[in-house]
Amino acid sequence: MNKIDLKHHSQLKAWPFNEAIKIIKKNGDFKNFQIPSKGYVLFQTGYGPSGLPHIGTFGEVVRTTMIRNAFEHLVNCPTKMITFSDDMDGLRKVPDNVPNKEMLSKYIGKPLTSIPDPFEKYESFGHHNNAKLCSFLDEFKFDYNFISSTEKYKSGDFDKTIIEILENYQKILEIILPTLRSERRETYSPFLPISEITGKVLQIKIDEYRPKNQSIIYTEPTNNAKVEVEVTSGNCKLQWKVDWAMRWMALGVDYEMCGKDLTESVELASKICKVNNKKIPINLIYEMFLDEKGEKISKSVGNGISVDQWLRYGSPQSLSLYMFQKPKSAKKLFFDIIPKTVDEYISHYNSFEKLDELKKFNSPIWHIHGGNPQNFQTEINFSSLINLVSICNSVDKSIIWAFINKYDQNITPDNNPEFDKLIDYALNYYKDFVLPKKKYLKINESHKIIFQDIVDTLTNDVSDKSSAEDIQTLLYEIGKKHEFANLKEFFKLVYQVLLGQDQGPRLGSFIKLYGIKETIKFINKLLDK
Repeated sequence: MNKIDLKHHSQLKAWPFNEAIKIIKKNGDFKNFQIPSKGYVLFQTGYGPSGLPHIGTFGEVVRTTMIRNAFEHLVNCPTKMITFSDDMDGLRKVPDNVPNKEMLSKYIGKPLTSIPDPFEKYESFGHHNNAKLCSFLDEFKFDYNFISSTEKYKSGDFDKTIIEILENYQKILEIILPTLRSERRETYSPFLPISEITGKVLQIKIDEYRPKNQSIIYTEPTNNAKVEVEVTSGNCKLQWKVDWAMRWMALGVDYEMCGKDLTESVELASKICKVNNKKIPINLIYEMFLDEKGEKISKSVGNGISVDQWLRYGSPQSLSLYMFQKPKSAKKLFFDIIPKTVDEYISHYNSFEKLDELKKFNSPIWHIHGGNPQNFQTEINFSSLINLVSICNSVDKSIIWAFINKYDQNITPDNNPEFDKLIDYALNYYKDFVLPKKKYLKINESHKIIFQDIVDTLTNDVSDKSSAEDIQTLLYEIGKKHEFANLKEFFKLVYQVLLGQDQGPRLGSFIKLYGIKETIKFINKLLDK
């Protein structure tokens, strides 16, 4: 992999480079960089497998991948990215989107990998959701190593660090307890024993900690018997915040990002690392997604967009662009965002090759494509395609291609498959969002002269050689001639008549795409009604 010249480092402004440089500085800076003793830099992403992978999962993995790629272009150092599944967590409630709910309800409190798969396909519910996660990540060709919490606990890989946690349990309690409500403090413990009788993850008070024996003593809820259990080999798991710190220490995590809702967890996990004299990973805290009303998106409320929904209307690259943009700012995530983001992606892509070398490094395109963009070029943006479909009033792809080839004969599905997919996205968006809301305005007597003027101007003053900007200027003049106080009202009228909607594309560009003769023919047809 070609490294970015050292002389450019101070001018790298894109946030993945900023994050990568933090890792480099923590390991000795550029000139004295030291590869960690484990032999690589480790990036971690997390997954709670009580539900299916969602858009937040994608966002975390794609952003971490961007930072990893930036890091690899700056220094010579092996890297790994792991996706860690908390599949030893106890099931808190039965999800809404699964079959066999009654069966699942009998396993509340048990580790996800000890619960039968309600879909009856895998060894357990945890294994089912882990498989879904890996399939999801593989679909996007992410480079990652999957790690199961259950396997790590039961194999003994975490034992050494868990014993260190036990040896420092008093200091850890001093960190955690002040952050809890008074009633929770009475029963809180960093250790959650797995009941030998019920198999449940027990959230109970620990009667005695025995670091010398590597064990704890608790009262079994089913029979009130005192039980001593070793904390190793998966007999216990750790409470979330302590578990997170333990994972950082045991695996040697160098970088992990998380949502703003986990800010306190990051702070507490970092303090736990500190009392154990272990390195704290670099952490980026990203803002949460908001719905159209500015409310936080919630899986239970269902006010967000799924990855599958986005990919019905936009490419994976457009979703990656959305994730690239301002991760530390709260962003609205609703369906109207998709065409805007697709067009921004096209705009960035079309300008990429014209950028000088340094500006390419700061372009979203460089980060979305791992420094190696694929071939995709079009002068026709997504919004124009949606409006072309709208004015054609057809979901027949061949009709749309026929109009496009009048505009540009060199584009074909074979030589530009990405553009062919773009048409599919436009057709889907039109069918689901535009068509149901179409409400055409009929040309009345007072409007006839305006639309006749448009026809006359397109007939007499415009030719195939006219640019989109030339046509736009002539349309402005028509709006002024008919004394619209606000030209927005003029264009709104045209959109309502031609497209059945209040807003639309720049008309000059759209008429150029749809065709001058076709536009004249279409307006004349409306005037004759």
